Amino acid sequence: MPSTLTAPSTERAVAPRDGGASWRRTRVFALPEARWAAAATVLFLLALPLQLTGAPAWAWGPLYALAYATGGWEPGWAGLQALKKKTLDVDLLMIVAALGAAAIGQVMDGALLIVIFATSGALEALATARTADSVRGLLDLAPAKATRFDADGSEVIVPVEELEVGDIIVVRPGERVGADGRVLDGASDVDQATITGEPLPVTKEAGDEVFAGTLNGTGALRVRVERDASDTVIARIVRMVEEASETKAPTQLFIEKVEQRYSLGMVAATLAVFLVPLAIGTDITHSLLRAMTFMIVASPCAVVLATMPPLLSAIANAGRHGVLVKSAVVMERLGQVDAVALDKTGTLTEGTPRVTDIRPLAGSGLNEGELLTLAAAAEHPSEHPLARAVVDAARERGLDLPVTDDFDSTPGVGVSASVDGRAIVVGAPARLLKRSSDARSVRAAIAARELEDSGRTAVLVTVDGTPMGLLAIADRLRPDATATVASLASLTGTAPMLLTGDNARAATRLADEVGIDDVRAGLLPQHKVDAVKELEHAGRGVMVVGDGVNDAPALAAAHIGVAMGRAGSDLALETADAVIVRDELLTVPAVIALSRRARRLVMENLIIAGVFIAGLVAWDLIGTLPLPLGVAGHEGSTVIVGLNGLRLLRETAWKRAVQ
Repeated sequence: MPSTLTAPSTERAVAPRDGGASWRRTRVFALPEARWAAAATVLFLLALPLQLTGAPAWAWGPLYALAYATGGWEPGWAGLQALKKKTLDVDLLMIVAALGAAAIGQVMDGALLIVIFATSGALEALATARTADSVRGLLDLAPAKATRFDADGSEVIVPVEELEVGDIIVVRPGERVGADGRVLDGASDVDQATITGEPLPVTKEAGDEVFAGTLNGTGALRVRVERDASDTVIARIVRMVEEASETKAPTQLFIEKVEQRYSLGMVAATLAVFLVPLAIGTDITHSLLRAMTFMIVASPCAVVLATMPPLLSAIANAGRHGVLVKSAVVMERLGQVDAVALDKTGTLTEGTPRVTDIRPLAGSGLNEGELLTLAAAAEHPSEHPLARAVVDAARERGLDLPVTDDFDSTPGVGVSASVDGRAIVVGAPARLLKRSSDARSVRAAIAARELEDSGRTAVLVTVDGTPMGLLAIADRLRPDATATVASLASLTGTAPMLLTGDNARAATRLADEVGIDDVRAGLLPQHKVDAVKELEHAGRGVMVVGDGVNDAPALAAAHIGVAMGRAGSDLALETADAVIVRDELLTVPAVIALSRRARRLVMENLIIAGVFIAGLVAWDLIGTLPLPLGVAGHEGSTVIVGLNGLRLLRETAWKRAVQ
């Protein structure tokens, strides 16, 4: 290998973008929507106790007026803009309803409606901004610069945007790969979890493909660039997330789907109630009072409250049990899920490699503890994830590790060290056994093949050149994974699909353990999106559950995206519609069941609200409905549907969902 591969670099090729400034998340009060909503809320909270304690109107009236102005001007203006386009926006109707409530003395009710609408708009703006932040942050995974070999053999540090297909770059230990390409020479273990989701670093040698943004291990690589910076896998992930966010069909609550017809009908009916009697000679005051009463009893307040309390109660209940559902729209859509796609590493598994088997070879004279002690002692100085797994296994057993001398690490092969005067080598069986044909080496090769065929990583331990035993390392299945798969299959009618960038053997083994038949392994992010679109084109409501950067495009493209919270990447957490905060998989089917119950309550409430509205409207049109009685009936229906929706706050609602 040329000396230039290992020569120290005076300038690292991993400097962050923009002069070293990492991306920052948008602060809440950097958004004007959040500032207006906060101002309206503060003013409302100042006015409310004054009104309730009997203070004069001049003390609390101006505060309410300011709350109306600060919280209502933006949705009101948006509604007027929509009206110019001949669209009657529900926001404008709510502002009119709030002003109408104030006109008949219900100032507090109108102000509360304004605060709710302003807060909802602020939360939506914050979610949009945070998603944009995370997409920008993803770009920082790829280094800003790379070390390129020029024609005269000299090294030049250049921005990655200047790299062209065919250029040769060097990737030193600890650096991130600057471009998608193919290894010309060198060997190293590369952590490409951000792209494929694989739990363990992958050995890269001449002829192997590497991806921009992946993290190089202890070796050095010379790489030929095969894609422009704008066409790398990491750049395509960014584009896929942005495109999915932009093209995903606008989501609406059930009641919003009929808001245009209802709103137009209510406005037209109110005008008719006022003008028709007036045209036949009825007194203008009587006609106006009847029309005002009609507008109040026919207003959609009760219908809106029929929808929101069950969904908000379900969100609060789910939050208490470790599931963050980002909006009422998401809670409603969760109940429509009828197909689930699960990621493997970090979702069904814990995402951390662990020793699963310790197998001393016959005739070695070692027991499991002694074999593990030798391996852990040799691996102790190493920072490789497999080494950490071996050392952790020894610590869990309380083993005392002897002092290690002459430690050395060879990328793609393993480590060697002197332990109590014996030469210990721990590494890949295929490398350590390829020149050996004695009986013990043959037995070791057969045992290693059995372990690898079962989806585990085999590690050979030799002492003074003689094979002594094998360790098996694998990512551990989450304790509730099997029960979760069974519950999801029961809820949706079909078993979940497994989508993973990991190898087929490991994926198939895990799928067999948890009861999944449809396994798609070795997938890049765009392949996961293709699988999701395939299901959606078949008319399925698809939920994707994942945790990594490589899962983010699929999370964005799915009907519902759910991210694992503890180890989830920023991009996955911001892109997802819901987050499993404590990584308890069983909460996934539970929140689907809770959403379905919330949807049933919404339908119940809509029926209750509809009966009240129809009855009061008929009374007003056929007879003479007194305005105070109309207000009481309207408010009464609002209270009833509100209390009915709050039933989902109870602990029993979650327990029923879990069952």
